[in-house]
Amino acid sequence: MGSDDGRILLTFNAGSSTVKLGLFALGPQGPRRIGKGMIDFRRAPLRFELTEGPDRFDIALESGPGEELDDVLSEALRRLSWHVDLDAVAGIGHRIVHGGDGFAGPVRIDEAVVTALEALTPLAPLHQPQGLRLVRAVARLRPGLPQTASFDTAFHRSQADLVRRFAIPRALHDQGIKRYGFHGLSYAFVAAELARRRPDLAEAKVVVAHLGSGASLCALEGGLSRDTSMGFSALDGIPMATRCGAIDAGVLLHLLGPRGQSVAEVEDLLYRRSGLLGVSGISADSRELLDSEAPEAAEALDLFTFRIAGEVARLATTLGGLDALVFTAGIGEHQPRIRAAIARRLAWLGLTLDESANAGNAATISAPGSRVEAFVIATDEEQIIAEEACALLGAA
Repeated sequence: MGSDDGRILLTFNAGSSTVKLGLFALGPQGPRRIGKGMIDFRRAPLRFELTEGPDRFDIALESGPGEELDDVLSEALRRLSWHVDLDAVAGIGHRIVHGGDGFAGPVRIDEAVVTALEALTPLAPLHQPQGLRLVRAVARLRPGLPQTASFDTAFHRSQADLVRRFAIPRALHDQGIKRYGFHGLSYAFVAAELARRRPDLAEAKVVVAHLGSGASLCALEGGLSRDTSMGFSALDGIPMATRCGAIDAGVLLHLLGPRGQSVAEVEDLLYRRSGLLGVSGISADSRELLDSEAPEAAEALDLFTFRIAGEVARLATTLGGLDALVFTAGIGEHQPRIRAAIARRLAWLGLTLDESANAGNAATISAPGSRVEAFVIATDEEQIIAEEACALLGAA
């Protein structure tokens, strides 16, 4: 792999069950992607999938997923060294899901930062520990290598205090119980890409639907976040693959009280056994539900698209109008039937899709004459992580 000046930046995007790896060459124009990889912790043995230009490698790892990731990361880096000169790595940028109120932008990681981020783990119990395990593993394996953190919450700091506030006692708000929002790296990329493609929409009122196994929506005005569906945690908003989305707090009181469930049991229910999986009883994967003839599968997808359309309308209220709707992430980019179902519920807003363009996952999928334009934009969180890391490290 070549680069403009010989240096390479790695990015780690830790999810709840996977870690995505980005490889970027550094040069005068900033980071340029030259490869990508993924470690899937759901597979046994663990697999390290690596793409290097036109070449793809699927490597079985001997290491197992332990409490710490040193062994897995060490083996993955050793395999990566067969394709990349790891001595040329200038730094590593991490996606960290929760930055709380203490981190309004990317930071260089040191012990004080790690300690502050560990304190936020209860706010993102599926994602925060995995990201921090990677940070600590890198620090032990490559102690001299600078690391940076990019936050999913930071993009939403442009929201008004009114939007971020719950109707709870002010003291609790001041203690940090407020709406934070997530998927900010994805929204930052989509906002920049939309402005590049359509400069005339740079100041427009836009709702972006990040629809993947985790899913949320964001209201943009002038490329800035004005409101979003996720709140205090990554559970809020629309239903997801296994997460419930918005739920009456009284349900939680009922489960914890009369039903006698423990906090751990309720947490497992809300994060891992609800959403598309819970409603369908079949699968958390929307592709499998689309292929299924079971009425429960159809009902799960109907609930998913119904709640998404309702959230688009709510966010349009925040914006005071709607000029464009953008679909992104795995479902948003690749599933025309789900996009079409959402659009049908938003016809009253003036949204009409071009059936052929939508079926082909075209970049523009709204019909000529549609008052609200609709787009499909592939997101790239790792690109944002790389750009922020370069700015911090002075590596560009």
